[in-house]
Amino acid sequence: MSDQNRHVRLTFPPGPATEPVIYEIVTRFGVVPNIRRAAIHDHSGWMVCELGGADAAVADAIAWMESIGVDVSRAEGDVLEG
Repeated sequence: MSDQNRHVRLTFPPGPATEPVIYEIVTRFGVVPNIRRAAIHDHSGWMVCELGGADAAVADAIAWMESIGVDVSRAEGDVLEG
């Protein structure tokens, strides 16, 4: 079981944007988020973060977020540096 940091961009539609998604990935899956950038406007938004933890836990957290309507894509560029 190895650990990884996966850099992702999360895009939240109106439903999941008002739910405690980050709390859930910490408590359900033991994934540690490091939030780099985020914006929520009119009950929707986005977040760029690193997801740290065991490979399987990170994969399960991503699958769960996608199942509730969060779009998860790979984060790239200098948004991760600041």
